[in-house]
Amino acid sequence: MATMNFSGRTAYSETKVPFVSSPDLMNTVTLNAPVEADLHGGFRRFVGICVAVAAMKLAIGIVGNILAQRAGYGIFRDEMYYLICGRHLAFGYVDQPPMVALQARLTGILFGYDHMWSLRLLSGMAGAVKVFLTGALVWAMGGNRRAAALGMLGVTVAGVYLGIDSYLSMNSFEPVFWIPCALALIRIVQAETLPDSEKVVRNWWIVLGVSAGLGLENKDNEVFFLVAVLIALLLTPQRRILASRWFGVAVAIMVALALPNLLWQIHNHWPTLEWLIGVSKSNKDTKLPPLQFLAGQGMMLNPFTAPLWISGVLWLLFAKAARRVLFLGVLYPVYLLMMMALHAKDYYLAPIYVIYFAAGAICWFGWARDRVWRNALPAVYAALLVFAFIRSVPFSIPVLPPQQFIAYEKKIGFTPKDSENHDATILPQFYADRFGWKEMVEKVARIYNSLPPQERAITGIYTGNYGEASAINLFGPKYGLPVAISGHQTYWLWGPHGYSGQEMIIINGAKLADMKAYYDSCVVADRMDNPLSMPWEKNLISLCHGRKGTYEADWKNFKYYY
Repeated sequence: MATMNFSGRTAYSETKVPFVSSPDLMNTVTLNAPVEADLHGGFRRFVGICVAVAAMKLAIGIVGNILAQRAGYGIFRDEMYYLICGRHLAFGYVDQPPMVALQARLTGILFGYDHMWSLRLLSGMAGAVKVFLTGALVWAMGGNRRAAALGMLGVTVAGVYLGIDSYLSMNSFEPVFWIPCALALIRIVQAETLPDSEKVVRNWWIVLGVSAGLGLENKDNEVFFLVAVLIALLLTPQRRILASRWFGVAVAIMVALALPNLLWQIHNHWPTLEWLIGVSKSNKDTKLPPLQFLAGQGMMLNPFTAPLWISGVLWLLFAKAARRVLFLGVLYPVYLLMMMALHAKDYYLAPIYVIYFAAGAICWFGWARDRVWRNALPAVYAALLVFAFIRSVPFSIPVLPPQQFIAYEKKIGFTPKDSENHDATILPQFYADRFGWKEMVEKVARIYNSLPPQERAITGIYTGNYGEASAINLFGPKYGLPVAISGHQTYWLWGPHGYSGQEMIIINGAKLADMKAYYDSCVVADRMDNPLSMPWEKNLISLCHGRKGTYEADWKNFKYYY
């Protein structure tokens, strides 16, 4: 770990500040407070270590995906959906804002989707930016380069970040938009005492507005983050920065950037809200009680990282040296309680922990000060984090073939818990959803191409969910398959594609007897039966004739928004 240099010197003047707590890890700290000139130029001393650790993070993602593909894992179901959304560029989709579709479109143009490492490269790069921003947070809050290295290492090895940065999605980009908001607020608070504070404050409010606006076009979860930030500011002395006229400018920029998606929602009768309400009323997601939700935070981040981020939360909440950024400490319980009240998935908090990894590293090295034995402890802890990474990486990136992974689960004595309710599976859902797609397309192709030419000309394909439809639309053209339709999520908005239902290949979970209520005749032509796939992907593939009502007339009944 040559890049983990814990001997770097600080670029800051040092001020010894006592804490209010009793003598322990947070008794006294050497706070590396930025001098005024450093507000503009001091970060250049951090760039080297930030780039090095970010490059290491990107390399882990690339190598991990190469190993995963060699181990037999294919494309993830959501990735296929995003790629198809990228072929239908719009200002919104039922279950996500437009940015992930744009990301998928760019990925498809540049790299295609045959190689998993390049398919996921943009998400991997977003993960590297997240690590870089961790170092920037350490700098902004007054830490030194050794603290930056430790904080970035914690983010690099955290299990949830390894997972979300290893596939094409909007999740990897969330911290890229959230953390600049936090960074901007820190700099705004710090700039209040500078002679040219108006210019600095203006620039950072603009940064916040742009970052927040783009974040809203990436994932709707940013709404709750921004509300939590506002509440945290209002509950702390830092509320005074909201009196700035540039706060209004930032809000205006944010609204302007988010407006296209908002107008799309209005035009399409608020489909995302309808989807969220449908999910909340269903039994789709696992709803964890508070204690299990809290325990889930530690497990998703890797339990070995807990001393780092927990000390960061406590430092921001109780340290006198962190009083100027108290709102960041208050932000955590506010956002945590909000997600608990909404019965959110536990990983919805993942982006916010970058702040607390950075703060925790500052706390550790502030405590260490100039004592040799104390300075040795962060280095020992860094080695422990590396060990934890090696031990747990198979649970975040599927680098082991399925049977070896199952054996490794038994050896470690740990089985990951899925965030959705379903029947028992051989693999976790995050891995199982990478199996069965190409086999399904090949089976559908055999059925379709066995039909006489005059029948193929009128035959369409209907599937029960967006994963099946997207697999056919992604891999089907090389077999000559027509476009697949579905009533699931945004596929419903794309409509029935002119199919009447005269002859259809249908993939869904319905029983054959139920299908015959809608068609003159239906026969089972094949079935999806990959043992590693999810239970709802073990369906019949039926060939049906003579629908008793046209798709166009009945399409409103096909809507399935969760």
